[in-house]
Amino acid sequence: MHLGTVYPRFSKNTKSFYQLFSATVVMTLVISVVMSTVSLFFGSVFWGATFADFLDIMSVVVATMSVGLLLSFLTVKVAFVTFNRGLDPDIVVYPIMSTVADIFITLCYVLVLNMFFLFAFPGRYLIAAIILVHMALVLYIVPKNFKEKDFRKNLRESLLTMLFVSVIVNVTGTVLKSISRIVENRKEIYTVYPALIDMIGDVGSVVGSTATTKLALGLLRPALSSIRHHARTIVSAWAASIVMFVILAFLSPLVNGVFTFSTYTNLLSVLMLANVIAVSGIVLLSFGISILTFQKGLDPDNFVIPIESSFADSLMSMALLAALVLVG
Repeated sequence: MHLGTVYPRFSKNTKSFYQLFSATVVMTLVISVVMSTVSLFFGSVFWGATFADFLDIMSVVVATMSVGLLLSFLTVKVAFVTFNRGLDPDIVVYPIMSTVADIFITLCYVLVLNMFFLFAFPGRYLIAAIILVHMALVLYIVPKNFKEKDFRKNLRESLLTMLFVSVIVNVTGTVLKSISRIVENRKEIYTVYPALIDMIGDVGSVVGSTATTKLALGLLRPALSSIRHHARTIVSAWAASIVMFVILAFLSPLVNGVFTFSTYTNLLSVLMLANVIAVSGIVLLSFGISILTFQKGLDPDNFVIPIESSFADSLMSMALLAALVLVG
């Protein structure tokens, strides 16, 4: 939309817009299978899964991701509305949609798991039907679009990104499982934990998305040293996260009925230290990926948010653990 290659509307849009949507449908199916395969490896090493579980894992993952595709329409709608109202989608869309997506895909996952386990006979047939519809869409899309350069480019770059992300999210799942056990006895930390990892991803997305737009428009030099010219955006996103962390440090003990001045100051110290560690890391990662992919002639938009959002959960978890150890 910034470059004019996509119009802020669904109907009568450009070929690039429809090819992007088509590539998303194809990539969702491909990466669901890849993610299931990687999950089997991690599951066999860390969680005791066996090869016999592979088809069950793949069915649940593919069906969940297929239903989750519906969220793409809402994401695009939010982008159109913010752009048409003069707001910057790079700053507004991902922070909103990442939170909505976390909730939506969790509900999809719970729904599919219930169909799989609680309503085995009709449920599994319905899961199979969802997967077959998705496969039919892919078989329709690929022959129709494969000769198109933009479609192949989006597919190739997204596949490379998602292969990397598949490994990262499984590592993240293992880290989240470990950190959850550590903080579950601290109700005030456990309550805000999902919000913390989400907000760090939001900071990274704002920094990365605005950087990729500036690079595309020629407003930012493709060098790591140009981070100083992006300082205002970085400081603004960081300051917003600090404000939210302060609010969470106050609300969480209050909601859990453990609020005292010492509890508040201890939690605030932990969250502030974790914020400094995690935001420093995610800013450098997001900006670095933007610059490096642009230098290589790749589209940074296909890399920045998937990679930084996958790293954000692990990074925030490790930062939180470090802060707990240092603060006590």
